[in-house]
Amino acid sequence: MHAFIRDLVSFLFHLGAFGLVVFGILDSSFLFLPIGNDLLLIVLVIRHHQYLPLYALAASLGSATGVLLLDLVCRKGGEGGLKKMMSGPRFDYLKKKLSRNAVFLIVVASMAPPPFPFTPVMAAASAFQFPRLRLLGYVFASRLVRFTVIGFAAIRFGRRILRIANSPEFTWFMVGFSVLCIVGSILSVVRWIRLSRAETYG
Repeated sequence: MHAFIRDLVSFLFHLGAFGLVVFGILDSSFLFLPIGNDLLLIVLVIRHHQYLPLYALAASLGSATGVLLLDLVCRKGGEGGLKKMMSGPRFDYLKKKLSRNAVFLIVVASMAPPPFPFTPVMAAASAFQFPRLRLLGYVFASRLVRFTVIGFAAIRFGRRILRIANSPEFTWFMVGFSVLCIVGSILSVVRWIRLSRAETYG
C-alpha cells in the first residue's frame, strides 16, 4: 500500500497543473476526495513557488468543471431527484438556506474546508435551478481565492509541511485517507447511478 501511495503521489505530481484540473473535476463532481486537491496544490507550490497563480487557476478550473458535470445531472432531476439523494431534514435545510441567500451559501461552500458539505450545496443549487453560469462563476472565483490562500500558506510554512510529509505518521495518514477516498467514491458512484436510474424509469 505504501508503494501504491508513493507512486500515485508521484504520478499526480508529474502531471503538474493538469493533475490539479483532473483532481478538481473528480472531487467536485461524483467522487469522494476531500482535501485531495489541497494536498496536491501544497506539494506543487512548495516545489515551484513561481507557479502558484497557474496552480490556483488550474485547481479552480477543475473544480468548476466538476460542478458543471454535477449540475448537468441535478438540474435535470430537479427537486424530486434531490429528495431521492439526501435525507428530508438536509433537503429542507438547504432549500431554506438557498431560498434566503443562495450566493452566500455557494461562496461559503466553495471556500470552506471539509467537512463543510460542498457537493450537497452545489447539487441543491442546481436542483433548485440557480442560474448555471452564475453558479460556475461563483464557484470558480471562490475556489481561486481559497487555493491562492492555501498556496501562500504552503510557501510560508513549506519547510514544516515537508518535515510532516516525510514522517511515518503522515504516510499512515495517507494510506487511511486513500482507503477512505476509495470507499467513499464507490458509495458516491453507486448513489449517482441509482439516482440516474430512478430518473430514467421514474
